Amino acid sequence: MIKNKNNVISIAIVLLFGCVLFFIGTDGFTAYTAETARVNKLIEDKPKFPDVTLEDSSGRKYPISELEDKYVLITFMYTSCTTVCLQLEHNMGQVYDLLPSKYRGKEIVFLSISFDPERDTPARLNSYKDYFNSDGETWRMARISNQSELDSLLKKFGVIVIPDGNGNFAHNSAFYLVDKKGKLEDVLDYTKVDEAASKIVNILDEEVGE
Repeated sequence: MIKNKNNVISIAIVLLFGCVLFFIGTDGFTAYTAETARVNKLIEDKPKFPDVTLEDSSGRKYPISELEDKYVLITFMYTSCTTVCLQLEHNMGQVYDLLPSKYRGKEIVFLSISFDPERDTPARLNSYKDYFNSDGETWRMARISNQSELDSLLKKFGVIVIPDGNGNFAHNSAFYLVDKKGKLEDVLDYTKVDEAASKIVNILDEEVGE
């Protein structure tokens, strides 16, 4: 009986020690998954948004430089998505509503970028934006028609898009915050709306000196 008890205690100690080593080795479990490690690397590298031409829901075409001197909160989606994109854009709208109106459009622009430009025409994006009450200006929905430009952006921002051969895509999702100089500021968990909004408000408050 005593021997069995000692064995249990020994196993528990080994497991506890292993957990401690794992915690230290993964910087507090922050690199527990490949996705978390990818996000951490992105935040560390702070890649610059590449030169691309956007075409929005109104059919306007312009370079990303048009949004210089503003923060840009970005999602990557496609309108035929019936799963995560719907929640992603709904949550984007919630963050939009939580930000003080004085910042929207002046200090920050919201931008949803489709990675399915062939199907996501301006007309289709226009219908899609109405579903989420996007105004098309302070929250824009756009596509990048040039495939090489689109691929460059997805690669730089670590967006994984895998076609399933049936017109749908498997992809990762997050909020990407780009600073006023076009560099990635942060990658935020799209499921944590209040936390994302709070972080953005703090950044904007500090930016304008409030």
